Amino acid sequence: MMALVGVTLACGGMARAECAADAVTLKGDFGQARFHVSVADDAAERAQGLMNVEQMPTMTGMLFVYEAPQVASFWMRNTLIPLDMIFASADGVVQTVHAKAVPLDETPIFGGDAIKYVLEINGGLAGRLGIVPGAVMQHPAIGPDAALPCTN
Repeated sequence: MMALVGVTLACGGMARAECAADAVTLKGDFGQARFHVSVADDAAERAQGLMNVEQMPTMTGMLFVYEAPQVASFWMRNTLIPLDMIFASADGVVQTVHAKAVPLDETPIFGGDAIKYVLEINGGLAGRLGIVPGAVMQHPAIGPDAALPCTN
């Protein structure tokens, strides 16, 4: 499945960094964290998401990419593991963090009105790392107008 990549906690500015299609970096007051990801960038992949996944290594996840900013609402139907959902705007700025979504719960989880990216990671990890609204997300899909652009 996905390999462990690791986390780097560091102080400092929002320097440009190398990007990879299979990695998302989040930076904020907490430092930075890098996740190895699968990307769901079409309707079928987004509909499947992490359903029926029984376990996920730490520092891995799934990045949902939408064609345009939109209202984002998720649920946990057929999702077997608790997840944190990190909702970001078109420039990659985190707008909402929903912690510890409950497995198999079909209650809608509202992420925001103008969301283009959603990163799902293991439940409770965002809180342990200190990821909060205002952090910035880096991935090649975010493009040249990203708050934290790629160097490549």
